Amino acid sequence: MNLTIDPAGIWYHGSDQIFATLATGSTITQWRELAEAFSHKPKYLFYTKKGKIHHTGRKQGFLYVIDEPVVIGRDIHPHPRTAMDKDAEYVTDRPLRVRMIHKG
Repeated sequence: MNLTIDPAGIWYHGSDQIFATLATGSTITQWRELAEAFSHKPKYLFYTKKGKIHHTGRKQGFLYVIDEPVVIGRDIHPHPRTAMDKDAEYVTDRPLRVRMIHKG
């Protein structure tokens, strides 16, 4: 799958926990559906070349957006050990303020 990052775009994080600040070292993405899938804490997750996501997660999940500006290379960096396509996952380099946008 070919992902294009918009440095000023929306960044998402999915979790089964409630919080207001995302910890350093957390994973974020601009692919909303990927963050939603990870919010359910799947043991297995994969996606097709067309972007359809399949996962085994069953926990209630929460979807967050990063609620402050982030700069690639200063606040976040590409995930160094991802099994996913380039630009699918980034890692936070400092705590970031978040806002919950969906509970499901």
